[in-house]
Amino acid sequence: MEKNLIVIGGGAGGASAAAEAKRNNPELNVAILQSGKFVAYASCPTPYYIGDIIKDEKKLVARTPEEFRKRGVEVHLDTEVVNINPNANVVETKDGLLMPYDYLVIGTGTTPFIPDIPGRDLPGVYSLKNLEDAIQIKAWLREKKAKRVVIIGGGFIGLEMSEALHAAGVSTTIIHKDPLPANRWNAALSSFMLEELKANGVEFIGNTQANAIEASTGTSLKVITDAGAWEGDMVLLAVGVRPNAALARTTGLAIGNTGAIAVNFAQQTSVENVYAAGDCCESWNRVSRRWVNIPLGDIANKQGRVAGRNIGGKPLIFDGIVGAQSFRLFNLQCAATGLSEKEALEAGYTPVSNITWGSSMAPSLGMRKIGLKLIADKSSGKLLGAQAVGVAGVVGRINTLSVALWSGMTLDEIGYIDLAYAPPFSAAWDIIHNAAQALQRSL
Repeated sequence: MEKNLIVIGGGAGGASAAAEAKRNNPELNVAILQSGKFVAYASCPTPYYIGDIIKDEKKLVARTPEEFRKRGVEVHLDTEVVNINPNANVVETKDGLLMPYDYLVIGTGTTPFIPDIPGRDLPGVYSLKNLEDAIQIKAWLREKKAKRVVIIGGGFIGLEMSEALHAAGVSTTIIHKDPLPANRWNAALSSFMLEELKANGVEFIGNTQANAIEASTGTSLKVITDAGAWEGDMVLLAVGVRPNAALARTTGLAIGNTGAIAVNFAQQTSVENVYAAGDCCESWNRVSRRWVNIPLGDIANKQGRVAGRNIGGKPLIFDGIVGAQSFRLFNLQCAATGLSEKEALEAGYTPVSNITWGSSMAPSLGMRKIGLKLIADKSSGKLLGAQAVGVAGVVGRINTLSVALWSGMTLDEIGYIDLAYAPPFSAAWDIIHNAAQALQRSL
């Protein structure tokens, strides 16, 4: 007897779940219900599309509805689900359509956090959540022949957007509530980022709260803060996102402490035949031993594939994450993995840390500055986290330390780990070795 799989949300998690379930069980009837106009698109590269580094939005779409249909997956665009009845196994759309399911995947992603300030609804004020937002933002910038954008928020999206807009000839002002950008990174590393922003003409206004947005002369907008006012042809709200678990909550599914949907290692929710994947649900952090919510596309893809495998009859578990993340800032690579000191304390560890500065290549060949912070547990010497910023070699080293975190390695082990050595890429003693040995000596 044929069974029905309905996937709510066609982003990375939902699209991966649909494709994998159909691949493993071709007899399944699979349908994706997507509230927007695109499915299986990549959100992470959208700043580079807005900045015209990526010219064609089609390059951000991994698979079109037509391509899904060729593989037996039906896609319904502009279809918003407003209700789930887990007792009758039926979903209801905004248009009143009732669709039965045997399996359900929720992949509703995130919603941008919009600060409650006057003027947030004015024309030209945007947040960036998906490809549709990116298309609208790019069109506005072109129509207004924008010369300056004011970005509220100095996190990943705000920093990436400052670089992307610079490439398109648009100047930016970043207004941020904290003194330095990228709050997660150590102050010394964030200061390195701030130097890079200033070197590329980005105006960074730290320790400043945006209080209102007003229409200004012509088509300009003015952001009113506690430190003055700044004008731009557009205002981008980039102050974070929240898991979009509203539909799951009204359905009665368990919600975790993070506000995201609670799942098990098979991506099942508290209702056995209902799964969740991606930014809307939690992930198991292997370092803190806690359920967390980290909205990143690579995690969403993995969770979606695990859900699809289980629905398709070929069981698989998602072993969790260590919190690896990275972004580019002009000529800098910025990456981190594992826990911060605050998170380590909350998880019951006694964290100690150090920062090591060095070069990503042998000193005899020149200096390519890199800073690496390690965080470890004082009692066990176990690595808990790492952060790095530099002009080269950052992401590779953080990936190496992510594997060390995944494996539960100690500083002694990392201090003598076998790494590929050649002078163009590192000194004989890599900065990873030096940092781990230095922190071990301080225990």
